[in-house]
Amino acid sequence: MSRRDIYYWKCDRPAAFHGTGPRKTSAHSDDEETDSRLSMELLRHFGAGRVDVFTAYSQGIYSTWRVKVDGRDMFVRTDDSADSGDRIEMESVVLNRVRALGVPVPEVFAFDSSRLHVPFAWQALELVPFPDLNHWFRGRQLEAGPVAFEIGKNVAKWQSLQPRGFGPFDLEAWREGRGLAGFHQTYADYFCVRLSDHLDYLVEGGFFAKDQREEIERSIGDYASLLTIEKGCLVHKDLALWNILGPANHVAAFIDFDDAISGDSMDDLSLLACFHDAAFLERAFAGYESERALPADWRRRFWLHLLRNLIVKAVIRLGAGYFQRDSGFFLITPDGSGADLRTFTEERISTALRGLREDSDLSIL
Repeated sequence: MSRRDIYYWKCDRPAAFHGTGPRKTSAHSDDEETDSRLSMELLRHFGAGRVDVFTAYSQGIYSTWRVKVDGRDMFVRTDDSADSGDRIEMESVVLNRVRALGVPVPEVFAFDSSRLHVPFAWQALELVPFPDLNHWFRGRQLEAGPVAFEIGKNVAKWQSLQPRGFGPFDLEAWREGRGLAGFHQTYADYFCVRLSDHLDYLVEGGFFAKDQREEIERSIGDYASLLTIEKGCLVHKDLALWNILGPANHVAAFIDFDDAISGDSMDDLSLLACFHDAAFLERAFAGYESERALPADWRRRFWLHLLRNLIVKAVIRLGAGYFQRDSGFFLITPDGSGADLRTFTEERISTALRGLREDSDLSIL
């Protein structure tokens, strides 16, 4: 399946929701086999004398490993899914471009998505010795103000990358020397990819009633002119605290640019509003404005993208069974439940619709 036909990989690829289920935290036979093959592959690739591989627990779609290559620490991700394509290669390109802008991201040491030597794609990255910021957030230790400001500031920095076209990046264009280029000619084309499918799924799954679906479609149609943008900018597209590493008061590294696209400047900031309150967003916007001016119509663009992102979040949360999880799940607060996550998702969609209609400020979050 071409990425041209995908809005968001996790829910639109043929193996939808792969990697979204609970992961085993201890080694098992498949891990041990991959461990051996990965060791041999890294020995071959780096010409190393010794490689030590240790399983690292991850809740993402990749298997992850802490590795020492001749004593050098690395963090390695492997992907054995049948439909992964060349995501690791494309993400490595994006990481190198973003790192050149001064945004803190891990250095890419090596990658190989060819599967010529092992039956999985792999990527070796700089090991950043911090947990993700969601660890501190769930423990109520995150210093949210300074962290949110740093996030907004770096979002503005990576937006200085302005690829051709819109949507997910065409790896063949990059390989042919045509630079970063999205698959779609217009932003509206990308924004509407799989939109009807997502809404159908939520109605069929009992998350939306038919009249709610109609209200959402009508609201998007009413403000479709906001999707007419001349030039896209780099959008992380999965911006959340679990994709940011650091101590409780600082951003050490942004990770997981696998879903990066060429899109709208308000998209990443709206993703933060899928999880956080007005105070957090206000600091993020302050950080953004310290680097880059907001567009004149930023509020409605923000609410429109929050609505679109929440539709995707609802599809994933419904399809992957997140609404049935307990407080041990990374998306759910320690004293919460899957039912609370569902209520929050429903309420935040209503807030996005209100903000779009009323051109509201951030205080309604």
